Amino acid sequence: MPLKLTLKPHEKLIIAGAVVTNGDVKCDLIIENKVPILREKDVMREEDAISPCSKIFFVVQLMYVDPDNIVDHHNAYWNLVREVIKAAPSMINLISRISEEILSSNYYKALKLSKQLIDYEKEVVSYVRKPIGSV
Repeated sequence: MPLKLTLKPHEKLIIAGAVVTNGDVKCDLIIENKVPILREKDVMREEDAISPCSKIFFVVQLMYVDPDNIVDHHNAYWNLVREVIKAAPSMINLISRISEEILSSNYYKALKLSKQLIDYEKEVVSYVRKPIGSV
């Protein structure tokens, strides 16, 4: 089944590794086959991957859009995961779900779960930063 995307003027997206920018007017784009697609709002730039979990998100994003370097991306992912679990064992359940999707080559699902991981990381960090008397 084709995927129909409505793009805003000048909106960017990644289609199968290529960055595509819409022109001056809104347009409909129909994708006829299955390829990796990410809208600009869902793309994380490398310089924005500053926390451990955002780095995981970035690497999973690379797995999704850059399959030619999948071995390197997998290696980076597993190294990051080891560090995160060591620092925050409470994240193991969500990381396990992400890892299952990665091992099944469901990179888009893994990417969506990685977004949840970033949210959880923010929650954990905010809890840790609360003053002792406010817990």
